[in-house]
Amino acid sequence: MRIAVAALVIAGALGTNVACAQTQAPAADETSPAAIRVLLAPERETTLVSQMVGRIDRLGGELGAAFKQGAPLVSMDCSENEAKVRMAEAEFNSARENHEAKLRLQGLQAAGEVEVSMAAAAAAKAKAAIELGRTQVRLCRIAAPFAGRIVKLHVKEFQGINVGQPVMDIVSTGPLKVRLNAPSKWLAWLKVGTPFEILVDETGKSYRASVRAINGRVDAVSQSIEIEGRVDGSHADLLAGMSGNARFARPMK
Repeated sequence: MRIAVAALVIAGALGTNVACAQTQAPAADETSPAAIRVLLAPERETTLVSQMVGRIDRLGGELGAAFKQGAPLVSMDCSENEAKVRMAEAEFNSARENHEAKLRLQGLQAAGEVEVSMAAAAAAKAKAAIELGRTQVRLCRIAAPFAGRIVKLHVKEFQGINVGQPVMDIVSTGPLKVRLNAPSKWLAWLKVGTPFEILVDETGKSYRASVRAINGRVDAVSQSIEIEGRVDGSHADLLAGMSGNARFARPMK
C-alpha cells in the first residue's frame, strides 16, 4: 500500500513538470528580426531669415504649401533700395564723365596726374556703390534653395521685420531620412547598405529602407550607435516627423 501511494506521488510530480515545460515561452532566436524605434526626417531642412530691415509684401505660400526650387518665398518692399541704386548710377555717370574730362585735359597738359587719379577713384567708388545697391535689392527677395514644403510661418504679410529675424521653416520633398539608435553590438554585422523595413505608426504600412551612414562613435552610456538610413523611393503618404519601428533581419551565423 505504501509503495502504491509513493508511485502516485512521483507520477503527479512528473506530470506537473511536463505541464510546466509545455507552457514555458521558447528561448529567443538571435537570428530573428529585431525592431527598434525610428524617426522620419527630411533630407534637407532650414529656417529662412531676413537679411535686411523692411516690410514683407508677399509670402510664397501658406502653411503646408509646396514650392519648387528657385520660387520666391518672401518678397519685401524694395522701393527704397531701388531708389538708392538709381542714385548710385547717376553719381557714377557724373564721376565717369569727370574722369574722362580730366583725361582730355591731361592730354592738353591742363590737368595733373593727381587730378586724374582722384577722378578715377571717384568713378570707381560710384561704381562700387551701384554693386552694393544691387546686392541690397537682391536681398528683398528670398528664393527657395530647394524644392519642398512650408512647415512653419514666423511672420505675416505686411509685417515689418529686422535683420536675422526668422521668416519661415521649410523642408525638402522626396525620399526621407530615417534616424535610429541601434545596439552597438550590431556593428558586428550592420554595414552601410544593409536593408531593413519600417512599419510607420501613422500609416500602418511597411516601407523598405537601407542604412546610409553609421556614426563614428558609440554612446558609452547606452551602448548604442546612431544610424541614418533612407527610405527607398518617394511616398506621398509619408511626412517628416512620423515614427515607427525598424526591423533588421540579422544574418545567420
